[in-house]
Amino acid sequence: MSLWGNSRTTDSPGAATSPEFVIRLTPRPAACALARISLCLALLLLTACERAPSFDIVGSFFPAWLVCLALAIVLTAVARWLLARMRIVIAVPILTYPSLAALFTFALWLAFFR
Repeated sequence: MSLWGNSRTTDSPGAATSPEFVIRLTPRPAACALARISLCLALLLLTACERAPSFDIVGSFFPAWLVCLALAIVLTAVARWLLARMRIVIAVPILTYPSLAALFTFALWLAFFR
């Protein structure tokens, strides 16, 4: 049953006239509300977007996060050397060193670009 009270079915021969096969002529109100909310949310989240900071290195532009990541890997290697020099044993190095690199990356990004 549509919004206007008539039940239009598909025009193909042998089409069933049961309510499951009735074509809706208007979109559902819940779908419209969800679409409006999604559009408003997307507009609010995208209003603060701006161009990403980048560095010109030998004529090629590199994103700033890549520079922060490279520096973080160097800092992680230095931290590993310091921990080894102080004879501190890391229990799970496969989780510790990538986490330390991520920590350094985010800290450098926040320190220099925010």
